[in-house]
Amino acid sequence: MVNALARARRHRVAPVLLMLLALLTVGVGYAVVAPQPAQATATSDEVEQGERLFQANCASCHGMNAQGTDGVAPSLIGVGSAAVHFQVATGRMPMAASAPQAPSKNPQFDAEQTRQLAAYVATLGPGPAIPTEEQVDPELGDAAEGMLVFRTNCAMCHNAIGAGGALSEGKYAPSLFASTPTEIYEAMLTGPQSMPVFNDANITPEAKRDVIAYLMAQREQDPGGANLGSVGPVSEGMWVWIIGMGSLIGFAVWIGAKSS
Repeated sequence: MVNALARARRHRVAPVLLMLLALLTVGVGYAVVAPQPAQATATSDEVEQGERLFQANCASCHGMNAQGTDGVAPSLIGVGSAAVHFQVATGRMPMAASAPQAPSKNPQFDAEQTRQLAAYVATLGPGPAIPTEEQVDPELGDAAEGMLVFRTNCAMCHNAIGAGGALSEGKYAPSLFASTPTEIYEAMLTGPQSMPVFNDANITPEAKRDVIAYLMAQREQDPGGANLGSVGPVSEGMWVWIIGMGSLIGFAVWIGAKSS
């Protein structure tokens, strides 16, 4: 028996079988523990209504099957419902005119129609889903932790408190003062336009909620009085030079004129 096992191990096919077994084990193990792409939980009626809306309002640019059009609009296959919900709910899509980036404006579709569009696109391929209310609830987040995450990953474009800022080639990072928690989460998850994608491996769902908590805290009444627009030290320093130094120079000129 021992000799038979030893001969089997020395067989020329044994290494190949062992390699295939190892690959199979790793593949099955990854399929079990790996996170699965979020799927939209929508009714067939919502999907059907969404398809009708898409064909009437979006297919002229994105194609009848959402496959995209070269030089005009990207494919929507596999983008998920979160990307569609963000773009449509903020009024960025449909675009009113060609521009370096799509600005936010009053949405063309109401909340129900927006979810129907998102539900339809979600059926075209797996992708990030619209976050739940629990995922975007700032009351469940830690604003202090969110500040660290935001200032490490977002402040260089959006300003330290989310006031926004200019980028290159006519693009800009928009202000986040009016963005809803859902829109903030979706933007991090999908990386619209010039923004990078912060998937759950880059910034965890808990950290995304912390960022939302931090940004919501910036909208509260400043206990220190006038906040000078809360747009950072550069503008606040300009106020010091223009008002403070200007007043001192004015007083110096006035005193000199009085003494003479």
